[in-house]
Amino acid sequence: MPELSQTAIGSWSGGRFLRFGESVGEERLARLLRPGGGIETVLSADTYGSGEADVLLGRAIADADREGYALVGAVGHDFYTGDRDGPRGFPRFTDPRLRGPDEYASYLRMATERSLERLGADRFDLLLLHNPDRTGYESEAVWDGMAALREAGLTELIGIAPGPANGFTLDLIACFERFGDQIDWAMVILNPFEPWPGELCLGAAEAAGVSVITRVVDYGGLFWGDLRPDTPMHEHDHRRFRPGGWIERGLTRLDAIKPIAEAAGLSPMGLACAWNLSHPAVECVVPTLIQETGDGSRPIEDKRAELGSLPSGLRLPADDVA
Repeated sequence: MPELSQTAIGSWSGGRFLRFGESVGEERLARLLRPGGGIETVLSADTYGSGEADVLLGRAIADADREGYALVGAVGHDFYTGDRDGPRGFPRFTDPRLRGPDEYASYLRMATERSLERLGADRFDLLLLHNPDRTGYESEAVWDGMAALREAGLTELIGIAPGPANGFTLDLIACFERFGDQIDWAMVILNPFEPWPGELCLGAAEAAGVSVITRVVDYGGLFWGDLRPDTPMHEHDHRRFRPGGWIERGLTRLDAIKPIAEAAGLSPMGLACAWNLSHPAVECVVPTLIQETGDGSRPIEDKRAELGSLPSGLRLPADDVA
């Protein structure tokens, strides 16, 4: 089984399925998602584009050596029978309006098989429970259903990926304590400028033997080095939901930590990745690749190359992490 690599890329990059920066278009995104160039782990979620992200990633991996990369999927939002609720998206499959616990396992199997079909793959290396509600964290029926997918050979490993809301910390820790013997991986938001609440979960993950992927390592694109206060953003860009002045404050903080990056021979993004990887249980980082617009914007391909060129075993001294 291919192991997850230190760096990864997700289908939410490139602005096509989640609105971060300019949409690079399908062909360009497919090239970005193709494993190789130092990035040997690719991630998607079935709800992105109501399955379209799976299809595009499937094109990207169609000719790749299956043993040469790790494939990570995510299921949990029911876009098959549920109705979209505006920006809240599709309901979780555990919504009692859709089904009861006796149907959780059958839904998970159906969603997993459909996702694999779109990807043109026969198994995941890791399958995550995507953005669970309270039931997802607490239900034995949910985790028995996830474990059944592993037993059926549809995935080698299973895990959990909380959504962006800050209130998941205690739910996730309790989930590790209750189902940690079944859970292999988790994915949380973490970067030097957003240590909370992700850091609060890492000790519990380590104690439960759960490995961690960290996303939003880029802090909304700031660590890529080409985001400025006057960078144009589409009206629906997700970063517009951040508090006013976050870019200005972030740039000030970035200037303050540049000496640490320079001393380590790293770019700001390299420093952010190293900072994350220096935490307990963190084994994989997946920054969002964002194509900015305006003067001074970097080609997104350049950002991918930078991510892929980071040295293996990337870590920082403890004093630089605190």
